[in-house]
Formats: sequence, structure tokens, C-alpha cells
Amino acid sequence: MRFLAWLAASLLLSLLVVFFLLVAALEPAPLVTRGETISPASIAQAKLLLARNDPRRLARGDERTADLPAALIDDGVNHLANRLLHGRGAFVMGEDSAQIRLSVRVPGLPGPRFLNFGAVFKEAEGEPHVASATLGSLPVPAALIELLMASAIKLAGFGDDWQLARQSIRRLMFEPGRGVVVITYVWEPEILDRALALAFTPEDLLHLEAAQRALAGLLDHHGPRARVPLPEILGTLLAHTGDGSLVQRRAALLVLATHQSGQSLVRLLPQARQWPRPRPVKLILLGRGDSAQHFAISAALAAWAGEPAANAIGVYKEVEDARHGSGFSFADLAADRAGTRFGQLVADASPRLNDALGRTLTDADLAPALGGLPEYLSESEFQRRFGGSGNAAYAQVMAEIERRLAALPLYR
Repeated sequence: MRFLAWLAASLLLSLLVVFFLLVAALEPAPLVTRGETISPASIAQAKLLLARNDPRRLARGDERTADLPAALIDDGVNHLANRLLHGRGAFVMGEDSAQIRLSVRVPGLPGPRFLNFGAVFKEAEGEPHVASATLGSLPVPAALIELLMASAIKLAGFGDDWQLARQSIRRLMFEPGRGVVVITYVWEPEILDRALALAFTPEDLLHLEAAQRALAGLLDHHGPRARVPLPEILGTLLAHTGDGSLVQRRAALLVLATHQSGQSLVRLLPQARQWPRPRPVKLILLGRGDSAQHFAISAALAAWAGEPAANAIGVYKEVEDARHGSGFSFADLAADRAGTRFGQLVADASPRLNDALGRTLTDADLAPALGGLPEYLSESEFQRRFGGSGNAAYAQVMAEIERRLAALPLYR
């Protein structure tokens, strides 16, 4: 009994110490203040990075050096902080070190109170390690942070994946002058396998196959050049296929987006070779195939990656179209925005969406009228008239798009 009493007292004392340390670490202002938007520039950097380090071209044991843009890491840290902690994050690079900063507002306390965390990483050979850390103004032992990180990752079921990724790193260098983090790594094919396993759970795979089979069945009786309304297919896929869960609806959106982009799920999932491939039927929205494609892809991105990522990729795609000659289109951007709103409703399990799926979906339910929105703008014309995404003229057109979206009952 004495031993149990001593053990209970020790545990209570430890909890009290931790509680008072956390209270002492709270600060009235956040260490990181920024929005949650991912920039189109980061999307472009990620695309270029993946093209230069395509894992399908690497053999086991290949040693490669990759330049990771610091701005891309910064956007990624902030995106994860928002999605996982409902906070803000930042990546700040110095001459021979870099710091990851996190700020999370603590609810239920009088006045604004923030838990601010910072972890410093030094240039090193081999696996990266935390050099120092702080919680508010309190220093925290680096070894404790590493232990807590490893424990949390292991409890989440990703311990082996984390170790494999860390062990593949041979050298870490920071070059603020170039704005890049230089990582030398040795490629192991298991990294890609584990990444795909993290991206798609066994439950995801079951629903993806079911959605692919359902889409193939819906399009099978149409001719290859038929023009089929997107709302008809989308409504059936979401309302009458599977169990109506988030997993099922996200799978349906991904399958639909892959079909609309003209790609195949086989590029992501080799087992999809055994699934029926839907006919290349042209789906249309507001009488346009482009609008259906933009809507479907943005809806899938928002449901899987979140609204900021979907919005950023939409803008990036239009800028790239202008650069390569097909023109910047605010009408396509409106379809992107509508798809993003729809995908977010799916992610949020919105009752409004469930009500809409109980009826027959129409074009007017999904997207606003596109009349009067500038289209087919060359890069030079876009720069002359709108001068980029921060220009007042650009903001005015985007405000009009948001006004039209807000007028739709589904997105109001």
C-alpha cells in the first residue's frame, strides 16, 4: 500500500510539474503569424523537384543529391501544422542551421495564449538530429524532443517508415544564399512502397477499386465520343455507390479526377491494372469539357489535400497555361474554385451536400455562370491587364468569382 501510494504521488507530482511547465511556456503572442495558403510557386517547385528525382528512374543504392527549395519546405511545414494541429508553422534557414517553428493557440484560456515551439537542426553527415529546442521561453533537451518525436511516430504506426527515411539520408546542408536545403540520400525502393502505403490505406484501395468499377459501369453504355453531363455521373457516384463515407467519396472523386485528366490510376497503384478502365467519354459542365476537368481535379485535391492546396494548384495551372500558349482563363479558375468548394464539403461531411445528393444534381448546383469572365489571355496580355495575383484588377475578378459562388445554395 505504501508503494502504491508513493507511486500515485510520484505520478501526480510529475503531471503537476508538466502542467505548470506548459502553463509557464504559454505566451501572449504567436511565434508564427501567417495565412494557411500554399503558394503556386511552391507547387511549381514541387513539380520540378519530383521531375528531377523521379523514383521510378532510380535503382536501389543510387546516391543522389537534391536541392529542396526552402520556400517549399516552409509551405509544407505550415500546411501540416494547420492540418494536424490547427496552428501555423514556418521553416527558417541560417548559414549552417535551420529552425522549424510552430505556434498553436490554446483554447479555453482568458486572452490569447499560444504554445510556441522551435527546433533547430544543424548541418551534419548522416541522419539529421535536433540540435536544440525551446517551448516558449523554456529550453527543452534535444534528446527529449527526439524521444517524443520517435514515440509519437511509432504510436501512429509509422516508426519503421521514419527510420527508413532517416537512414537513407547521408548529408544535410543549408545554403541560404541559394534558398535551398541540400540533401544527399541513398535510394531504397521500399521508401516509395511505404509512401504509397501511407497515402492509400487498405480501406482506401477497396473503395478506389469499387469507385473505378462503378465509373466504368456508368460510362460503359456511352459511345467513346459521347458528351455526358458531369453532375449526372458525379451524383450517382457519390450518392449510390458504396457506403457514403468520407473514404468512399474521396475515392470516387480521385477516380473521377484521374479519368478527367486522361491519366490512369496505374501510375500510382500498380494493382489498378486488374481493374476495369472507364471508357474515354467526355464529361461536360456548363457545356464545357474544360470546366468539368477543372472542377473534378480541384474537388479531388480539396477532399484529399485541403482547400489551400487545391486553390494554389488551380492558380498554378492557369499561369502555366498562359505561359505555354493556351491562355489564362478566369472561367477555368471559377470551375477550379467551385470544385474546391465541393471537395471541401465532401471532406467536412456537409449536411448541405447530403441534401443535394438526395436530389438530381444540375450544372447550376455545382458551378456559377461563367459569362463575362476573361479567357484565353496570353502571358503578356495577362500581365498587361492584371499584373499577377496581387494586382487590384486581378483581385476584382476573383472577388466576382467568389460572389457568384456564394450565390449558389450549395456553397452559401
